[in-house]
Amino acid sequence: MTAVLSALEQRLDHPTAKGLAHAVSAAIRDGELVAGDRLPPIRTVAAQLALSPTTVSAAWALLARSGAVHADGRRGTTILDQGGATGGRYRQALRHEAAFTLDLSTGVPDPALLPSLGAVLAQLTSAPTTGSYLDDPVLPALADTLREDWPYAAANLAVVDGAMDAMDLIVRTTLRFGDRVVVEDPGFPPLVDLLESVGVQLVGVPLDDEGLELSALEDALREPVAAVFLQPRAQNPVGVTITTARAEAIAALLDGTDTLVVEDDSAAGLSAEALVSLGRWRPEHTAYIRSFSKSHGPDLRLAALSAPAALHRALTARRELGQGWSSRLLQQVLLGLLTSETARTEVARASVTYAARRAHVVDALAARGVVVPGTEGINIWVPVHDETAAVVRLASRGIGVAAGAPFRLGAAEVGGTDGHVRVTVGAATGDLDAVADALADAALAGGRQGRAR
Repeated sequence: MTAVLSALEQRLDHPTAKGLAHAVSAAIRDGELVAGDRLPPIRTVAAQLALSPTTVSAAWALLARSGAVHADGRRGTTILDQGGATGGRYRQALRHEAAFTLDLSTGVPDPALLPSLGAVLAQLTSAPTTGSYLDDPVLPALADTLREDWPYAAANLAVVDGAMDAMDLIVRTTLRFGDRVVVEDPGFPPLVDLLESVGVQLVGVPLDDEGLELSALEDALREPVAAVFLQPRAQNPVGVTITTARAEAIAALLDGTDTLVVEDDSAAGLSAEALVSLGRWRPEHTAYIRSFSKSHGPDLRLAALSAPAALHRALTARRELGQGWSSRLLQQVLLGLLTSETARTEVARASVTYAARRAHVVDALAARGVVVPGTEGINIWVPVHDETAAVVRLASRGIGVAAGAPFRLGAAEVGGTDGHVRVTVGAATGDLDAVADALADAALAGGRQGRAR
């Protein structure tokens, strides 16, 4: 106990919760604390380091959110294994206990609706060579094509290895341990995993029909917020698309702050709604990410992003220490798809098909007394009485869905009606009425009839 307190005292540079959390992190990094070690009681640490118990408790909370420790009430606070795999929420969301006849749990597009690569690949025989380390990291022709319908004037564009690569670069470049960050609740599990891995304080803001709830966001902004992460179209999992009025209102709330808005537009190409970006009002404080995984193919691993000049330089410098650039060969494939009339037609057809599947199932559920929020996207957020019972009931019928828990920051109300399952309805084929019947039946599993209405 004395050795632990001494190690923390030596590394405590600032008498704050964040400073103490950094001291513990440094002790872990230096090997003074290892997995399984218990931290001293809060009052002992406070007395030894001349801190208030509230400060120590806040530091332990920061460490718990970052995955460095596990707080277990009177049993104490224990150092966790820092070498283990991360991504807990994402693994939970995709956890499969059995094979399914119809797997609607994955959040991935229908392979049959992706544009054909044949004609584009055939054109690569006459494409420019890709043998230099010194060419521009973004193909100039691709940059020109992207700018044709970019949501706001952006001088700085980058192409990266998918939306999560973009968010990882932004998070690790701009955010620091203990920063307050607003995220959608429910939201995208891999993003929450990523943010928790760097030890930020997550502030969940719920959604209504127009986007982030203004009153909840206003409450969150009563203290400084480093960044706001949102999905402007077909939000995963709820399916909400932000309105112009709501985006302008959010921009007004953020006026006068340096808060960075990070927009993950994963529905590009498949959304019927015009994109509203906060970059229209806050170009110097907005990073916009456009993913092509759902529209043109997950294995392309490409996304484009714009960012303020200083952030763009920082992201570029960070990439130069790693992969340097995204394959220009793959960029040529994407350019071919974006400029091919055939591919454009195929993507447009996919958009219509996804919308029709969603509308069919949502309308059928409504007729059965189950109301689904949101307006578009390949996923729907189905209210259920009991998540576990719903998942098991559907699995027994050969249908896989994702439980709602990994998508939420807060827990569902026990015995209430705020449980959900996420269903990738865009992947549903065949008898959609039968799918709706199974979902409606599962919505009531474990509770009285009508509880999910």
